[in-house]
Amino acid sequence: MFSQGRIDINVKKVVVCVGVLLVTLSILTIILQNMAYDDGSANLIRVACIGDSITDMGYYPNALQALLGSNYTVGNFGVGGATVLMDTGKPYIDQVEFVRAKNFLPDIAVIMLGTNDARTDHFKSIENFVSDYMKLINEIQEIESNPKVFLVKPPPLFDNEHELKNENLLEGIIPRIEQIANGEGLPIIDVYSALEDHPEYFWDGVHPSSEGAAVIANEVYEAIILFTESS
Repeated sequence: MFSQGRIDINVKKVVVCVGVLLVTLSILTIILQNMAYDDGSANLIRVACIGDSITDMGYYPNALQALLGSNYTVGNFGVGGATVLMDTGKPYIDQVEFVRAKNFLPDIAVIMLGTNDARTDHFKSIENFVSDYMKLINEIQEIESNPKVFLVKPPPLFDNEHELKNENLLEGIIPRIEQIANGEGLPIIDVYSALEDHPEYFWDGVHPSSEGAAVIANEVYEAIILFTESS
């Protein structure tokens, strides 16, 4: 029979081994994440698409990749339900995808947020929108790759079941995005105007279909090409 002392020693050995294994797995995870961004694309122009579910669905980032071609690599870092405002329960700045976006070391960061901030309950904190957005922008500008930041006026909101109000977007969100862009000298991409007359491009009044995503991708593409050709 085993003595209690020997059992205790064996248990301690198991605990130590498990701890070492967990640390090793954590290190391997970090290495693999870094390898994912070291895939032979070092000479490509990296474009980080930062946004909410409209980005996360992938239609517009995929279409953008097709338009930009093989000299670019586009990363999709969208988070469904994410907001600029920090008191909503899901601010983009606190999401894991934002960490991934920064680790991507983008040359260009395209931010299309604000749709979920137009929700009735979130919009009550609209006075914090500029300061909260600036915190996000500042973190992006501190990335060692020194990315060029593009701000996007979000797509229009049509009749929907999500309490997302177009008047909040038009009267509160977009003017503040324009204020930030003008104050910081950042290029702004007007997706709103490109889609405001096309409710048929939205399958639920909020999320664009592939046709709507193609319009978004084209607006972003033209802004990026204009920037890269002039720099």
